[in-house]
Amino acid sequence: MEKNKIKLLWDIFFTFFKISPVSFGGGYAMIPLLERAVTVKKKWVEEKDIADVLVMAQTVPGSIAVNTATFIGYRIAGLFGAIAGTIGIVTPTFLIIVALAALFLSFQHNPIVEAAFMGIRPAIVALIAYAAITIGKTAIFNTVTGIIAGVALILFLFVPVHPIFILIAGGVIGILLNRKRVTSKHVARQGADQHG
Repeated sequence: MEKNKIKLLWDIFFTFFKISPVSFGGGYAMIPLLERAVTVKKKWVEEKDIADVLVMAQTVPGSIAVNTATFIGYRIAGLFGAIAGTIGIVTPTFLIIVALAALFLSFQHNPIVEAAFMGIRPAIVALIAYAAITIGKTAIFNTVTGIIAGVALILFLFVPVHPIFILIAGGVIGILLNRKRVTSKHVARQGADQHG
């Protein structure tokens, strides 16, 4: 394996390794940190594409954090990049949760620990809200996408339906509303293939 490729794999590993321990609140709370790391610092993903990456990570089973790291790693450096990203995001969390599991039963009713969690919970809500606003700027760009987002939110809040069905419905609506553009791009691609 080339020296540059190995260096890139280590870079992918350590980037996600550093994000993982500070992503309190789960995958959604990690989104602002992840976005800053991969779009601003490393420039691996364009800001306009980060919402698509997160959609891909959300539509398959598993943790959004792990799926995102795997997807971005694969996009940058193929299969080995996917492995490096996955191991990077999982390792710190695994080590921390093993340590906490050993300690938590002893300290879970400690007043200081309970008070700390009372402060951490609303801060995590703020992180998730920030992630939603940031992604919303690129995902909601006209009236139609705003309506889709609003209807999806209402369904999530008030209808006991699995999120995957709402995501599939959003995808179908997107295809139906943009079928002319999809068809014209498909025809153009076929024409290019025939002439190529």
